[in-house]
Amino acid sequence: MAKFFLPVTGLLYLGVYATTVLPVGKVYEEPIVVTATRTAQTADATLAAVTVITRQEIERLQARSIQDLFRGLPGINIANSGGPGKHTAVFMRGTESDHIQVLIDGIRVGSATSGTTLFENIPIEQVERIEIVRGPRSSLYGTEAIGGVIQIFTREGERKGKPSLSLGGGSYATLNGSANLSMGNAQGWLNLGVSGIGTGGFNACRGSPVSGCFNPDPDKDKDGYRNISGSARTGYRFASGLEIAANFLHAAGKSEFDGSPSFALNKSLITQQVFGGSASFSPLDAWRMKLTAGRSRENLDSFEDKILQTHFNTQRDTVMLQNDLALFANQLTTLGGDYQYDHVDSTTRFAVGSRYNWGVFAQHQATIARYNLQASLRLDNNQQFGRHVTGGIAWGYALTDSTRLLASFGSAFKAPTFNELYFPSFSNAELRPEESRSFELGAKGNTGWGNWSLNLYETHIDDLISFDLNSNSIANVDKALIRGVEGVLTTLIKGWHVNMNLTLLDPVDKSAGFNRGNILARRARQSFRIDTFRTYGEYGLGVLLLAEGRRYDDPGNTRELDGYVKVDLRAEYQINTHWRLQGRIENIFDKQYETAAFFNQPGRNFFATLRYQP
Repeated sequence: MAKFFLPVTGLLYLGVYATTVLPVGKVYEEPIVVTATRTAQTADATLAAVTVITRQEIERLQARSIQDLFRGLPGINIANSGGPGKHTAVFMRGTESDHIQVLIDGIRVGSATSGTTLFENIPIEQVERIEIVRGPRSSLYGTEAIGGVIQIFTREGERKGKPSLSLGGGSYATLNGSANLSMGNAQGWLNLGVSGIGTGGFNACRGSPVSGCFNPDPDKDKDGYRNISGSARTGYRFASGLEIAANFLHAAGKSEFDGSPSFALNKSLITQQVFGGSASFSPLDAWRMKLTAGRSRENLDSFEDKILQTHFNTQRDTVMLQNDLALFANQLTTLGGDYQYDHVDSTTRFAVGSRYNWGVFAQHQATIARYNLQASLRLDNNQQFGRHVTGGIAWGYALTDSTRLLASFGSAFKAPTFNELYFPSFSNAELRPEESRSFELGAKGNTGWGNWSLNLYETHIDDLISFDLNSNSIANVDKALIRGVEGVLTTLIKGWHVNMNLTLLDPVDKSAGFNRGNILARRARQSFRIDTFRTYGEYGLGVLLLAEGRRYDDPGNTRELDGYVKVDLRAEYQINTHWRLQGRIENIFDKQYETAAFFNQPGRNFFATLRYQP
């Protein structure tokens, strides 16, 4: 049974200790979340809607990509353009794919030109944990956090000085492997990792010579993908309490896609790189400060018949300072600021190729009797668009020891990308930032039979950037009203661990143009996912069912994509203490479906993995 309280210690740990005792007699501790408030608290303590995916969960699901993990999660829609390594758009709570702030180990990532993150190129074998926070977070993170924040943590490893290995293969001539070495003790730690994946793929596009895949003549060849990556994460804690840490991630991918009438095959070379460092220290028992700095890079080179056609290199530098002050019992004040500098180097000429944004923020969290309160305020100063003030407030009430009621409001904004402002024959240099305001009501519970949550939300977006038929360019012509319901249940039924969630979404275009009243493109209005798993001694068996409703591929709602139901089966065998054999059959009924018009998705396929863990 959960007990809600707010301990404040010299380490400034803010949260709610909660455990759930299930009928199998095991105690399950709630995972720690830092992204929702930029301070540590357990997942059930936060006043935001969060999903935490641990390394254990990644391996249990036998996921082979980020999109594998995200598909069907509460509030998330995925639009993939043809399988592994192909462009993957992530929509959170019906907002645009560039309305998500993404961080890797605390460093902001993403393309300054497109405004999105290449999730399809992030190596899943180098991921330790993912925290997904749904709802506006601009009052803490600034621009882009209209739909929410996703933070990916690379593998830190266990401090045992032993390696972990994996090797797998399966359908579509796919092979992958990984190796990690972790070592250390209570004072210092180090993790080194490498991984690779190669797949022959399948034909990404089923379009015709007159339509489909933004391409007049898609070929029928298989469109493969490969990725080689490496990561490092290290840190040391001095006797004085000073803690320093550093992280590095490098991923290099090559993706093949359908060609044009002149060339049979096109390729893209994709490089993502993130490196950063941090230092944290407590000058006083009630004061902890942390300084973080880093750089993320994203290179995209596109080729036709081995001839370079376009080159885009974007670089993002960030510096962040945060102070957590526990001046009063059961209260925590956070004061901080950050600086971001974006730079673009490409074969396409941009009128402006760089800009900076600095921001300062304040947050206060308090627990008073059975109430939890959180308020935040932020001022951003963008070099191109001036000052923007965003705020958020959240309230929680412990109705019982195991049930809480929640309510929140937040405003957010997003500055236009360099593509939207300056890309030839497409852009509009007069664009204004997009702005939003969101309201949310919810309830969550933690009982002896499991965990549950229910959230209802409404988001208004003004000055939404979209294509304007009148000016034949993009403009701030759209408004959107998005309403949604998310329900999540985790329980145990006759030995089966059951995780299920349901999302109902109503993302409506409220602009004054031809599309008024239409459904925003590529968002499924209904999504249901149920994942079950059970162990039988050394054996494990799992089933994942995903059902998504119909969606439209275009703002005019002229191309409708059918809904679908997909079932995956997986099994594993614990050979001995260290070796484990896993197998997964995806899309067992060979359902043909699309999440973006004319782009194929995997049919029935099989994959097996052998893992060694100390």
